[in-house]
Amino acid sequence: MPRSIAVVIGASGGIGGALCAALAQTPGVDEVVGLARPVLDLEDEASIARAAAALPDGEVRLVINATGFLHAAGQGPEKSLRALDPAQLARTFALNAIGPALVMKHFLPRLPREGRAVFASLSARVGSIGDNRLGGWYGYRASKAALNQLVRTAAIELARTHPEALCVALHPGTVATRLSAPFAGTGKVLLSPAEAAQHLLAVLGRLQPSDSGNFFDWRGAPIPW
Repeated sequence: MPRSIAVVIGASGGIGGALCAALAQTPGVDEVVGLARPVLDLEDEASIARAAAALPDGEVRLVINATGFLHAAGQGPEKSLRALDPAQLARTFALNAIGPALVMKHFLPRLPREGRAVFASLSARVGSIGDNRLGGWYGYRASKAALNQLVRTAAIELARTHPEALCVALHPGTVATRLSAPFAGTGKVLLSPAEAAQHLLAVLGRLQPSDSGNFFDWRGAPIPW
């Protein structure tokens, strides 16, 4: 039997690190490959291509893109149109949409054509257009909506050659990480990275090929586009 390989992109982050740890204890996973900068830089396609080409021998049965960009020092999510900055918008799209699209470009061809295989990218509920009732967070919302469309489109193409494979977007919930810490607020279910990882892997374990191209939360409930 070929060795089963699981890949986590964004392994240096809270959720990514927890996914690596959980997968290392998952039956049927022979090796976990955690990738992060500088080995794989979402703003450098050549590094993405090299990382995909350098995966160990075996069958890549699971790839999770656990990256995401919400804020940087001195730059929080935009609360109004007045706050829009073209450079910040461009970087947000580069990290939340363009980079993950290039990950799909180079990693989806590594999935075996026969048998179950999964590609999942962490999105966010605020990327749902249908669920947007509060406004604000322009760049993050729009870039995650773009990611959702890219995942949906890639899933359609993938199904033509990999009929048993899935390509999905996942909302991990509000997780106690550096990304969400300033915005956790009150009244929300706050998950630890380890809890989020277990929930996400459980959701992926329940999905069927017919679920490919869709968007699910950490409980497994579908999220509107």
